[in-house]
Amino acid sequence: MLDRLRGKLGDATLKLGAGASKVIPSPTAWTAIGFLFSILSGYAYSLPASWQPTAGLLLLVSGFLDVVDGAVARSSTKVTKKGSFLDSTLDRVGEVAVFLGLILGGHAPPALVLLAITLSLLVSYTRAKADSLGVSLAGVGIGERSERIAVLALSSLLGLAYYGVIAVLVLAAVTFVERIYRVSASLH
Repeated sequence: MLDRLRGKLGDATLKLGAGASKVIPSPTAWTAIGFLFSILSGYAYSLPASWQPTAGLLLLVSGFLDVVDGAVARSSTKVTKKGSFLDSTLDRVGEVAVFLGLILGGHAPPALVLLAITLSLLVSYTRAKADSLGVSLAGVGIGERSERIAVLALSSLLGLAYYGVIAVLVLAAVTFVERIYRVSASLH
């Protein structure tokens, strides 16, 4: 849903990218900074519960920077397959770091966190595999990465990371099933 909104805000994101590229011209540098914030978020989650709001804020910054790196690439015509691959890969590593922090900090039962991250990664995998088969899943599902980050970050800002993990699990499960159905219906 948020990715569809991002598409409708194309001009605004291009302006954001143009402005950000004046500060740091490399989309890869923006990707690295966003990745660093996701790692810092995971670390903050590994600390006592009083750090939950900080972890949520760091996660929101990481999500925002994920928008910035793509906007910088598009506005400066530096979109590359290598950059796309690096961005997507570091996004997955950052997700794992955040969920590892949730386990280490004891914010939710490890089995629940493991199921949430597994389903989150499967949402991303189904999109990548579908793309390789010529089926676009862009905007398919209610729990793409943007939504999952927003839900977990906002719940953490309220000190409710446990419920954020449950929400991520549900969003990812629904999206995973929807994507399997969509791809199965598209391929023969």
